[in-house]
Amino acid sequence: MSVVIIGGNERMVTQYENICKEHGCKAKVFAKENGSLKKKIGCPDLLILFISTVSHKMVISVTQEAKKNQIPIARVHTSSATALHAVLEEHCAAFA
Repeated sequence: MSVVIIGGNERMVTQYENICKEHGCKAKVFAKENGSLKKKIGCPDLLILFISTVSHKMVISVTQEAKKNQIPIARVHTSSATALHAVLEEHCAAFA
């Protein structure tokens, strides 16, 4: 399963990637916007948005791209490791 994480803390990027590996997922993490994310997202199985650490503009552009490509979105209000574990447990069980 491939996952794209938008937002979160820059210092936790490697931790987010390790948590995804524990759940058997490949992850791309974009803690902040560097250029256009529309082209970089690709077509993952799940898009995780850490709402509290993402600009409104970024949320809108990513959400539009996800709708266009029919990518499921998980909106999470906190960008903690525990929140990521919970989201991945819920969605990885659905893919298994």
